[in-house]
Amino acid sequence: MRVIVVGAGILGSSLAYHAAREGAEVVLLDPMVEGRATAAGAGIICPWASRVTDPDWYRLSGGGARYYPALVERLAEDGETQLSYRRVGALCVPGDEGDLDETEARTRIRAEEAPEAGEVTRLMPEEARALFPPLRPGLAALHVGGAARVDGRLLATAMLRAAERHGAQIHRFPVAALQARDGAVRGVTLENGMVLEADEVVLAAGAWAPPLLAPLGLELAVQPQRGQILHLRLPGVDTRHWPVLLPMSSHYLLAFDDSRVVVGATRETGSGFDHRFTAAGIRQVLDNALGVAPGLADATLHEMRIGFRPMGPDIRPLLGRVPGLEGLVIANGLGAGGLTMGPYAGALLAQLILTGLTEIPLAPYDPLRR
Repeated sequence: MRVIVVGAGILGSSLAYHAAREGAEVVLLDPMVEGRATAAGAGIICPWASRVTDPDWYRLSGGGARYYPALVERLAEDGETQLSYRRVGALCVPGDEGDLDETEARTRIRAEEAPEAGEVTRLMPEEARALFPPLRPGLAALHVGGAARVDGRLLATAMLRAAERHGAQIHRFPVAALQARDGAVRGVTLENGMVLEADEVVLAAGAWAPPLLAPLGLELAVQPQRGQILHLRLPGVDTRHWPVLLPMSSHYLLAFDDSRVVVGATRETGSGFDHRFTAAGIRQVLDNALGVAPGLADATLHEMRIGFRPMGPDIRPLLGRVPGLEGLVIANGLGAGGLTMGPYAGALLAQLILTGLTEIPLAPYDPLRR
């Protein structure tokens, strides 16, 4: 079977890897434009503490967290070990949008059915600061032992390299159009006019996907949401095992192995593809970060990133086949949860293409719903 994947973000790279690993002939096309969500995503894997109550969202997000250890093991078998994936735990601290009692009750219920969530423990302020030293004094916390973090850039790149080892072809060719005839999509036309044919075409182009579907009379309810995110450095500080910090708001902090702390992020719906860093956006991110972790005030501002999250009509992703149009699979709408759900969703869609079956039903993720 020949599969064309359009888009090399976390979802497209996962699908390409899993399909190639199972023997499909895979061609992945992506011009690697700036602002892809995967390149700027934080990489927090802790769905059990989320305030989102939609059961279908949680089924995919929780499945994504559960799937990570198996994915890491498979990639290691394929020679890819530099993923930055590490189970470091998470600290949930009070904020404007919730308190610890509500979060603890919800997290404990979910953890009872998800052993990968690890131990859930209430911490005194001094215990929380021992785990995340820049934390504001006096903040109690809920510790979720199974939470993890991952660098989306490293993970997507590793899956692409592993896919190539299994025979996948990866090109930075822009796709101009989908080739549709007789009620089926059978390939793509590149911007240089070349036509590539396939048995299946997977559209995983994130917020850039809708214009490719419009000529087919299909409207994909996805729009870009700008996220401004900052990377700080603490030279000489060992941050490898610092937990993810989750205030009860849309902002967060997480640390990586290179004395780097990521703080974010804005959620700017209606932004369009505006690549600018804004004074208000940067101030918002820093104010929230320093409000909960004032010990970061002297950190070095190392890097700023912008990503455009593909936001669907609701919290659930857009995954699956298009009714009445053979050969087309849509993989989109992961929103702010892309690095949690993306690898697992890619594996599910590879199952769909290769076997026609998936381990969880995809009906709730109808890609053309509005």
